Amino acid sequence: MSHPVTHEFWMSKALQQARKGYYSTHPNPRVGCVIVQDGKLLSEGFHEFPGGPHAEINALNNLAGNAAGATVYVTLEPCSHTGKTPPCADALIKAKPDTVVIAMLDPNPLVSGQGINKLRQHGIKVVTDVLKQQAMLLNAGFIKRMTQQLPFVRLKMGMSLDGRTALSNGLSQWITSPESRQDVQFLRAGSSAILSTAATVINDDASLNVRLHADQLKQKIAVRQPVRVIIDNSLRLTGREQIFGLEGEIWIFTTQQDKEVIAAIKQGRENVFIFKSSTDQRIDLKQLMHNLAELEINEVHTECGSTLAGALIQQNLVDELVLYMAPDLLGDQAQGLFDLGEISIMSDKFQLSIIDVRMIGRDIKLTAKPQ
Repeated sequence: MSHPVTHEFWMSKALQQARKGYYSTHPNPRVGCVIVQDGKLLSEGFHEFPGGPHAEINALNNLAGNAAGATVYVTLEPCSHTGKTPPCADALIKAKPDTVVIAMLDPNPLVSGQGINKLRQHGIKVVTDVLKQQAMLLNAGFIKRMTQQLPFVRLKMGMSLDGRTALSNGLSQWITSPESRQDVQFLRAGSSAILSTAATVINDDASLNVRLHADQLKQKIAVRQPVRVIIDNSLRLTGREQIFGLEGEIWIFTTQQDKEVIAAIKQGRENVFIFKSSTDQRIDLKQLMHNLAELEINEVHTECGSTLAGALIQQNLVDELVLYMAPDLLGDQAQGLFDLGEISIMSDKFQLSIIDVRMIGRDIKLTAKPQ
């Protein structure tokens, strides 16, 4: 059965392919590809895991590398340089398609446009910016890391209807519903790193890991555990917390300079890495984010208390807020959502734009962006 031959139609198919790698491609971008001829789908593919074949290669392999006269739709500009795999632009040139349609250019300013130029130099027609915004949304973290040397930061908080996150005695389990907590698992799985503090790890005995199976993520490869990034200024963690017994790397950022204290927590733990601050004061959050970008972290998912949440907002480091609001009241003695200090004039308020509202179990899930 033939389909309408529109670039948007087929690029939407390529985006569907790209989403198949949503949870598994870190630190690489999520990319999909479809190959079409005479209005019929010939082949499709996506980038599944780092070091594995790129989307274009997977799609071409189904055709034994021959796409002569076809149109190739790919959600990101084909790479023109050799990394862990050979250049996709060269593979496309060898396959001899008539046209390559691209959703967005490579956001890396050092290579952006080079893949397109290479294709055109070999007589292949190139069309760009088809469903560009959708492609950019799919790789917001990768784009921000490449263009600003910062990761995309998502701040997740659970709260009562009156904006409280815990009772005055610190008890917070559980404000939100089981459905909301399951939904958070998918946010964790899609992130490169989960950011928290020693206080949260100690007080909640938090695991900060992904507790989903591969079939729940609709993928064939094993579930990737995001890096747990813990801010621990004075190195209060002891190594006996349950987080240290779980799969995955733990990166601790601290101002602690005592070599014996640092050695004690690292002892026998190959998955624990300590990053010492050059200052004896508190960790510089913006520098922390730059460090994470240098370490190829695209998307940061935060699970923390009001102090870190407020500091991230005040320093304009938050790209998106996800708030799970339970239909319960905890009263004015309970702990607040964000520690933003005193705001004495309305013009100093932090303004948000609501971009999505939906029900998750009995809770309301709000997604917002800072203005």
